[in-house]
Amino acid sequence: MSISAIQDEIIEEFALLDGDMEMTVFYIMELGQKLPAFAETDRTEENVVKGCQSKVWLTAKLEGDKIMFSADSNTAITKGLVSLLVRIFNGRTPDEILAAELYFMKKIGMERFIGTQRSNGFASMIKQMKLYALALKTKLEVNL
Repeated sequence: MSISAIQDEIIEEFALLDGDMEMTVFYIMELGQKLPAFAETDRTEENVVKGCQSKVWLTAKLEGDKIMFSADSNTAITKGLVSLLVRIFNGRTPDEILAAELYFMKKIGMERFIGTQRSNGFASMIKQMKLYALALKTKLEVNL
């Protein structure tokens, strides 16, 4: 499934909530609970996403030519938000991640249910995932 197809799927899921704020926030928290367990050994300062009000840990590793992300947060809503990004970017090549245009946030009206601080943090998560993609792309090219 393409990055666009996954985003469209997310948009459809949120459309079912019909703009209900409480249900939307609850759904985001529920998504966070579905993230795979995050290794305690990865809860290090170097894996913390800078620019987030909450603590967000994020790691990336190559499996073949695909990137696998792992993430966690100390708050339920932020964990749900990062889970959306993991869902979109997991199992993608560095080039796919770097070329990705994310539009689902605007389509689901995310700015209505997360404040400015969380929006900045969300942008930091995206930036960090793209930085990992750039670093791992370089690693792949060096190893060719």
